[in-house]
Amino acid sequence: MMGLDLRSIILMSGIMGLLLSVVMLFLRLSYPKSIRGLGWWAAAPVVSFVSALLFAMRGQIPDAVSVVAANFLLLTGVAMFYFGARHFFGLVPAYLSRMGLILALLPVLAWYTLAEPSFTARVLMVSLLWAYLQLTLTLLIWRHGPEVFSTRFTVVVLVIHTSVLLLRFLSAWLPLSGESLLDPSRIQTLYIVMNALFTVALVVGLILMAGDRLREVFEHSSSHDSLTNALIRRTLISACEQELERCRRHGRSMSLLMLDIDHFKAVNDAHGHQMGDRVLVDFVARITPLLRSPDQLGRFGGEEFVVLLPETTQEDAMVVGERIRAAVALPVAGLPPISVSIGVASNRPDDAQIDALLGRADRALYKAKAEGRNRIAVI
Repeated sequence: MMGLDLRSIILMSGIMGLLLSVVMLFLRLSYPKSIRGLGWWAAAPVVSFVSALLFAMRGQIPDAVSVVAANFLLLTGVAMFYFGARHFFGLVPAYLSRMGLILALLPVLAWYTLAEPSFTARVLMVSLLWAYLQLTLTLLIWRHGPEVFSTRFTVVVLVIHTSVLLLRFLSAWLPLSGESLLDPSRIQTLYIVMNALFTVALVVGLILMAGDRLREVFEHSSSHDSLTNALIRRTLISACEQELERCRRHGRSMSLLMLDIDHFKAVNDAHGHQMGDRVLVDFVARITPLLRSPDQLGRFGGEEFVVLLPETTQEDAMVVGERIRAAVALPVAGLPPISVSIGVASNRPDDAQIDALLGRADRALYKAKAEGRNRIAVI
C-alpha cells in the first residue's frame, strides 16, 4: 500500500464515479418522471470528478484551487447525493442548511491553506463535515427507504464510510497523520483508497435503489387505475376471491359496496370529459380516508367502483356506505355537485364464487337507483 500512487488513485476514483454518473443519467432519461432525484445523483459524481482532478493537480496549480476549490466541490458533491435522496423520497430538499455549512467552512479552509497553512486543521474540518453529511444521508435512507437489499446495501456502505471519516478525524491528532494530501503515509493512503472505494459503492447502491423504485412503479401501474389510483378490476376481484375463501375457511364475514356516480354522463356532457376525470379523481380522494387499511377500493369501469370490506357485517357495511354517501354529496369548489348510489352485499355460507356476491351487490345498486338515487340499498 505504501507504494501506491495517490494521484492515480484519486483520478481513477473520479473516472469510475464519472462512468457511473453516465449510467445514472441514462436511468434518469429512461425512467418515469415520477422517480425523482436521479438528476442530482447523476450530477454529484461529475462534481466529484472535477474535485478529483483538482486534488490530483496539487502542487501544480495554486492552492486556492487545488485545496480550497477542490474541497468545496468535494463537499458539494456529497451534499448533492443528499439533495437527490430527499427528492427521491418526496421530501423538501433542504438546500440552504447543507450548502450553508459548506460555504461557512470556506473562509476557515482558505485561512488554513493560504494564511496559516495547516494540513491537520484542514483534515479535521473536512473529514468532520463530510462525516456529518454522510450521516444525515444514512439516516434519511434508513428512515424512508423500503426494507429491501438496495436500501440495506447503501446504508451499510454509508455507515462504513462515515466510520472511516470519523477515524480519519481522530487520526489527524496523531503525529503520523501526514503533512499533505499526497503524502504516501499508511494512514493517508488507506484514507484515500477507502474514500474512493466507498464513494463508488454509494453510487452503485443508489442505482440499485432506483431500480427497485422502478419495479415498484411497474407493479403499482399493473394493479392500479392510472387516473384514480384505485385498484383495477382484475386486481380487486382477485382480492375479493381471496377474502371470500378466507371467510369460508374461518367462518368470517365480509361485505362489498358497489358504487355508481349518479348521472355521470350528464357531467361529461355538460362540462366535458376533463371535468369528468377531475370528478372521478376527487370521488376516490373523498372515499379513501373513510376506509380502513384492510379495505380496498377498485374501479370496475367508467364511474362504477367497488369497495371490499373484510371482517364487516352487512349492518356495519351500511354504516360505511352512509358515510361515503354523505361525503360525496358535500359540495366541492370548482367541481359540479354529484351524488352516489350504493349497493351493499355480504357473504353467505353458500357463496362458492365471488360472482354471487358481486351479483347481489349489483342488484342492490340498481335497486338504489330505481328508488331515486343518492341512497343505499341492500338485497
